[in-house]
Amino acid sequence: MHTHRHVPRAAGFSPMLADNSGASEPGVLTRSAIAKEYKWKLEDMYRSQQDWDSEAKDVEELVQKLIAFRGKLSESADTLLQAFQLDDQLGEKISRLYAYARMRRDEDNANTTYQALTDKATTLLVTVESQKAFLVPEILSIPEETLLRWVDENQGLKLYRFVIQELLREKQHILSETEEQLLASAGEVLGASGQIFTMFNNADMRFPKVKNDDGEEVELTHGRYIQFLESRNREVRRGAFEAMYGTYEKHRNMLAATYAANVKKDVFYARVRHYGSAREMALASDNVPLSVYDNLIDSVHESLPALHKYLTLRKQVLGLSDLHMYDIYTPIVGDVSVKIPYADAVKQVNQAIAALGPDYQKIASEGLESGWVDVYETQGKTSGAYSWGAYGVHPYILLNYQENLDNMFTLAHELGHAMHTYYSHESQPYVYSGYTIFVAEVASTCNEALLTDYLLKTTTDKKMRAYVLNHQLEGIRGTLFRQTMFAEFEKLTHAHVEQGGALTPEWLSDTYYQLNQTYFGKVCTVDPQIAMEWSRIPHFYNSFYVYKYATGISAATALSQKILNEGQEAIDAYLGFLKSGGSNYPIELLRGAGVDMESPEPVRITLKRFSELVDELSSLLND
Repeated sequence: MHTHRHVPRAAGFSPMLADNSGASEPGVLTRSAIAKEYKWKLEDMYRSQQDWDSEAKDVEELVQKLIAFRGKLSESADTLLQAFQLDDQLGEKISRLYAYARMRRDEDNANTTYQALTDKATTLLVTVESQKAFLVPEILSIPEETLLRWVDENQGLKLYRFVIQELLREKQHILSETEEQLLASAGEVLGASGQIFTMFNNADMRFPKVKNDDGEEVELTHGRYIQFLESRNREVRRGAFEAMYGTYEKHRNMLAATYAANVKKDVFYARVRHYGSAREMALASDNVPLSVYDNLIDSVHESLPALHKYLTLRKQVLGLSDLHMYDIYTPIVGDVSVKIPYADAVKQVNQAIAALGPDYQKIASEGLESGWVDVYETQGKTSGAYSWGAYGVHPYILLNYQENLDNMFTLAHELGHAMHTYYSHESQPYVYSGYTIFVAEVASTCNEALLTDYLLKTTTDKKMRAYVLNHQLEGIRGTLFRQTMFAEFEKLTHAHVEQGGALTPEWLSDTYYQLNQTYFGKVCTVDPQIAMEWSRIPHFYNSFYVYKYATGISAATALSQKILNEGQEAIDAYLGFLKSGGSNYPIELLRGAGVDMESPEPVRITLKRFSELVDELSSLLND
């Protein structure tokens, strides 16, 4: 009955990513110019607009039926069961309505028909959520022993045992109906810091002009910043780095006040809801113990020598006497100009996932051939990539495929999400068909690791091999080391406020600078400008979220190693995990797959792998 179970969301789908569909580049094809076999089949959800409209009508009727249960849930086990079943039917239909409208709009954001349909679906979704807000408080007003007795005695309610356990687990943190309404109505005001940051960062922020690779003066933008940091020309990198952080520095007081407001909001909610800390509250939604977070930070600190070894190799390959913070992103392995047409990418990904057994390979292979994927960039199409699905229909993948290695990895990644969704939907009833973000990145990253392994085993080209090794190294560096440093910063900022401290611009910048010293200082010159980096990380407004990237890559790397080394038993355990959806707590689901995230072992396995990859890349580049 959790609202989060019914909020339509995709595996690996980020609305932030899906909304940045600027005007298409000139020369981009229109949708009608793309052959049918390269487009997804959304008609598998609804054959016609009439079908969509008729289901939307069903939803309006079901909402009325559900509202009729208000004040009656405590009457009997059967009444409660009927409410649960109605809620599931509603959730299933509204998710499908919303996914269809949104994905149609993503085909061409300029299409006003689907803009309107998305608005309609969104309004319907919000209406449904608010109309069923009575459910949780009313269920929790039933005495705990009555609820548990009903679950034991009523055959139909047995299905909802985990949902009820979940509600009871959170009961002590749920307030009275009046207090909950008050908090809900204050939510928009309390959440304003993230909105203010987004507006300032994306709309108002203006950067100066800097020199590009051709020596021309061009305006610095968020998008160009990464390109400049990857430039072969060190002056271009330094110019962009100094201009970027110099601009944030000018707004340090406003940015510190905005971020401090966000942290204070977290601390306020945690206190009002009787949690020991904001971090405890954030981890409680997945029932993840604080030790998982702390083990992650400790294990990464233990393995900083491996990061330093990689940075030393980078310094040597780039031929620099000192490595600065703006030298960390420029590629040390030249681009492999290998063209990988989509059909070849599909073939290679298919061979890589053979490691997961014939069943997985067959379903994935048939899916890729039968309308799961929208392959190419077209005018007005949403940029980036995601996987999404609606219960009762196969999953979908949106790509903007370019013929290169990175895009082949994107295909493997999104296919991992899609297969997780497929197995989850096939094996679980609707109520447990979704899975949390804590486990969402595991299946996608595991596929990437299997593709890396396959390419390393099959490529004979030295340059290609170096490129693949570096691709995986950068993945681990960006996801495990960097996100853990972010997670450590969030732990420090929230603890500081909880102990009565103030988040001044000086405190934030000093704390962030010291973290960079710890992570990079052994090898790098830690430039003073990096102290302002905290001020431009959007994820900090979604507190205690980034650690899940680091635990996700650790679980995926440990699992891929098991699959490759232990064979059938490991494959069966992994497929069991994919089939389990949201039927248990994420830590338990992963334990079933063969990794214990409560121990530091998966993180250590990944860091050991990182160290081995550095050694191999080093010997390749120094041959």
